[in-house]
Amino acid sequence: MAQTVFPTKGNLLAVKKSLALAKTGFELLDRKRNILVRETMALIDIANEIQSAIDSTYSSAYQALQMANITLGIVDDIAMSVPLDDGVTVDYRSVMGVEIPILCYECTVNENAYGYDRTNSMLDEAFKRFEDVKRLTVRLAEIENSVYRLADGIKKTQKRANALKNIIIPRFEETVKFITGALEEKEREEFSRLKVIKRAKEKQTAAN
Repeated sequence: MAQTVFPTKGNLLAVKKSLALAKTGFELLDRKRNILVRETMALIDIANEIQSAIDSTYSSAYQALQMANITLGIVDDIAMSVPLDDGVTVDYRSVMGVEIPILCYECTVNENAYGYDRTNSMLDEAFKRFEDVKRLTVRLAEIENSVYRLADGIKKTQKRANALKNIIIPRFEETVKFITGALEEKEREEFSRLKVIKRAKEKQTAAN
């Protein structure tokens, strides 16, 4: 870059301004990266807690289903009578420019969807437990997707910060150094030229 910029005071001021903006940009990107990392780590902790809750809830749900199968026989036909649950909606929120999802779940299937004439409390209990599993799974999907998006945001932010730190800022600094050196050399040459002119005038005055 230094070789393509003509060494003038105007260009020096412009490059210094660009250098200051690049440094400010790097600081902002570094701050953004730190915020995204903190957000990601917090979500990972939440995901671990939800996964643990899902494991225990699945266990109790399958135990309840097993009891329902034992008391009612295999409940496949009853399960097939339950309508599809489409109660998940998606919204988004922004974390430092990274869009992450917000999943909301409202069960659209009533507990009595399978009727009461061929069922018992064991099946009701299994229904409730699997309902809990669905809620936790939706929440886990939200968290895991958010972590993925934040990790991608961190990667992109780090790449831009590295480009500023390792390429852009050093180039601007090199250009500032080049222009400054060229202007100082020009000033020294001008000073030397003026001294020569002054001596010549002094000799001419003395000769007269």
